[in-house]
This record gives sequence, C-alpha cells and structure tokens, in this order.
Amino acid sequence: MKQVTVSGKEQAGVITVEAPKAKDNWVVVKVHAAPMCTEYKAFAAGTKHPLWGHEAAGEVVEVAQPGRVKVGDRVVVMPMNSCGCCALCLDGEYIHCQNAVDFAALHGDMAGLGTMAQYLLKQDWQLLPIPDGMSYDHASMACCGLGPTFGAMQLMDVDRHDTLLITGLGPVGLGGVVNGVYRGARVIGVDSVDYRAEKALELGAAAVVNPLDEDALQQILGLTSSGRGVDKAIDCSGVVAAHRLCIDAARRKGQVAFVGECNDDTPLRISPDMIRKGLRLTGSWHFNLADSPRMMKMISEIGDQLDKLITHRFSIDDIQSAWQTQLSGCCGKVILQPWEGSDV
Repeated sequence: MKQVTVSGKEQAGVITVEAPKAKDNWVVVKVHAAPMCTEYKAFAAGTKHPLWGHEAAGEVVEVAQPGRVKVGDRVVVMPMNSCGCCALCLDGEYIHCQNAVDFAALHGDMAGLGTMAQYLLKQDWQLLPIPDGMSYDHASMACCGLGPTFGAMQLMDVDRHDTLLITGLGPVGLGGVVNGVYRGARVIGVDSVDYRAEKALELGAAAVVNPLDEDALQQILGLTSSGRGVDKAIDCSGVVAAHRLCIDAARRKGQVAFVGECNDDTPLRISPDMIRKGLRLTGSWHFNLADSPRMMKMISEIGDQLDKLITHRFSIDDIQSAWQTQLSGCCGKVILQPWEGSDV
C-alpha cells in the first residue's frame, strides 16, 4: 500500500509498504478520506515519524472475528489507540486514556498506524458508523475538523444565548465557527490572516478581530453587551497571547476552553482571573464517545457549511503540494485522498 513519508525539511513523498492484517478486534479500514491536521509543522521541520496522520473515514475491508463492525461498513476512525478497559475509556473519555496500546509490540510493526495511507488498523470500538447518504469527506470532519471544539462546546453548554470568542482560525478554529453557528451562538473570531478572517465570515461569524491591532481586546469587548465581555471563549491557536486574550475578554463568571496545543507557560493570575472574576477554565482534546450520535446528526444537517470548511483535496501522490498549501495558511480543512488516481 501507499503511505506518506518525510525525507527532510519540507520534503515529502510516498513509499510502498505491506498492508496491515486484521487481528483480534483490530480491523482493516480502506482509507477514503484522511483530513490533514498539524502534521504540516513536522513536515516543515523535516521531522521523521513512523506514522503520519490521525484522522480518517473509510470502509472496513477485513475483520478477524465477529465484532462491532463487518466488512463493507462505512466508518469514521477516531484518533488514538486507547485500552478500552479503563474507567476513562468506559466513560467515553477514551482520548484521556493512560494505558495506550503499544501498537508496534502488538502487531509487530507500525504498518496501519497512520491515516495518511491506503489502509489502517483500528480497534472496532473506535469506529463510528457513517449514516447512509453522508459522504466520506463530510463524515471525516467528526475528527479534528469539528471534534475538539465540539467537545469544548459540549463542556461549556454553548447555545443561542451566548457570545462566543474563537481565537485562531485555522482548520480547527474554523470548525469551531461551524459548531458555534450551528448552536445559534454569536461568534467573534480572532486571526491575523486575511484568508482565514474572510472564511470565518463566510461560515457565519459575526465579526473577526485582528490580534495584531493594539486595541484588539477593546474591539472584542465593544462587540459584547455593555462591553462586559464574551460569555464563552475557545482558543484554537495554542498561542500564549491568545490564551491571555481569551481570559481578558471573558466576562465575569464566563468560561474559557483551550483546544490548541501549547507547551509554553501561560500567565494565569489566580486571584484576579479565577477568584475575583470567577472564570471556569477547561481543556478539550476531543469529544466524549457518547456524543457521537449528536455529532453525526449535526454533520448530516450542515452539509453546505462543510463544503465551505473543506477547501482543498489532494491525492496521496500530491502530499508535497498538500502540505505546502497548509503552510501557506490560505486554506480551510485539507483532505488527502489515498485512492484518488491510484491503481495500486
């Protein structure tokens, strides 16, 4: 099968490896859509990984035993390889599992671990059924396109009464705009890239503020009732300054969720931010599996929004162009199609 590889800084290609085999409750999925996430940063740095990609939708083509799926089922592949047995997994919070499966030890190699390939291996309980009539591209947005901000909004109970701030309008943040608009919230976006700002407005954001403006915070406050601040905020950028902007822009007793990955220290003032202001801060990586039916229902109802969110599609052989497009910042969600134009 074909599989993505990186050979150096901004140098990507495709190699041919042996296709994985079904084992126990691990099934083989033929990948029809592999949305692309933050792997482009590793591509830019020339980092070499044993796998590429963690999002996918496709068709079950091989099973080793009767289980939750059968050959021919269309499924969305959830990220991670969790144990399925711990309290977190059983509660639907598998994304926070502390007993992740050692894929290589179990299967003998890494073939089938990444989603930027023609086939992958996944435990059957981590596959969501795709409703009839829903395309693979749309269904694949249940991963990082919509998933992280969907989970955050579930935690914060975002609804039509809320003014919602979203900082960072890359693919995840734009997915947040889609989620917020679907729930009826008034969405304010923050980004310095014109393309992303225009895309957010196209998706239904009420306004977009440039964080490079000296009065960015005042602009945001001016867009809220009596200047009191936003009801809820979600950072999708992973930038410390954006974390601070979310905290400062939130009203008293407001809520802030952090979605964008960040290893830097965000200054948090316990007394003025937490005690006196009464903020609730939370982290959101993905959504609880129990919310999967709601996620798929939403996707089925917002097809036109997803056609705007998904801006580019590339065959697996065009991985170089796909990652360069992501690096430009002038894109929404990019989808890799492992079988497009392929006779392998």
